[in-house]
Amino acid sequence: MDSIDRALVNELQDGLPVCRRPFDAISNRLGISVGEITGRIGKLLDDRVLSRFGPMFNAERLGGGITLCAMQVPEADFERVTKQVNAFPEVAHNYAREHDLNMWFVVATEQPERVAEVIAEIEAETGCRVYDMPKRNEFYIGLKLPV
Repeated sequence: MDSIDRALVNELQDGLPVCRRPFDAISNRLGISVGEITGRIGKLLDDRVLSRFGPMFNAERLGGGITLCAMQVPEADFERVTKQVNAFPEVAHNYAREHDLNMWFVVATEQPERVAEVIAEIEAETGCRVYDMPKRNEFYIGLKLPV
């Protein structure tokens, strides 16, 4: 990442401006063209510096379901299981962890009852148990990680 990439990522962590042409507003603030912004975002995604670029929806407020899941995956199977889990469109934010439960991911669905179905499908597909950890309370901490 160069200094422009860093400035762009820092800018995007605050969210896009709510206006008709949000990239124009970012372009003005950073002094680069909209084409350069979208090109850099695409490259950061291609290079896996960014894992995702898109809106964050509150699935529950939209009538859906969401839960945090963890799995204990044998290291020899980790890459295979990662591909299987990530193939589910309901799965986001899949991370490896140094812990007995070494794979953590979020399942978000359009209907609350679909959460349990997706978990069962992942277990059947991977052969690994999924530990379901639904949230009890929600806290907003406004996390921003300057780069």
